[in-house]
Amino acid sequence: MFINPYLNFNGNTEEAFNFYKSIFGGDFPMLMRFKDTPGCEDMPEVEQNHVMHVALPVGSSMLMGTDVPASMPQVTFGSAVSLCVSVDSREDADRIFNALSDGAKIEMPMDDMFWGDYFGHLTDKFGISWMISYDEKRRQQES
Repeated sequence: MFINPYLNFNGNTEEAFNFYKSIFGGDFPMLMRFKDTPGCEDMPEVEQNHVMHVALPVGSSMLMGTDVPASMPQVTFGSAVSLCVSVDSREDADRIFNALSDGAKIEMPMDDMFWGDYFGHLTDKFGISWMISYDEKRRQQES
């Protein structure tokens, strides 16, 4: 079992996912626009070009997202959800944290924590909260 986070944006999903793609790598196995979706013909033209669904593989999970049409309640920045990325090395933790830091609000810089992880927390320029974590003890046990 695994969880695939689904992110909602107010018209900038493509920008956000291209940013995440530059950090995590990979390609979009799916990027569908509203104009390509049955039943969306009456949407305003600008919204027809917005992203209806996008997916980006991240490890064994899939990060997915959509633009919320103006006819629906708009997304507000919040703190109800954080995405936690567990990485294989301190170098990966620093690379991902530093890349996500572009335009971000740093909540906790990467540092060794009292519970044993190398950990950092930030809210990126798109309002998404990220926790980056490296558990050296767990990685050594898996080796």
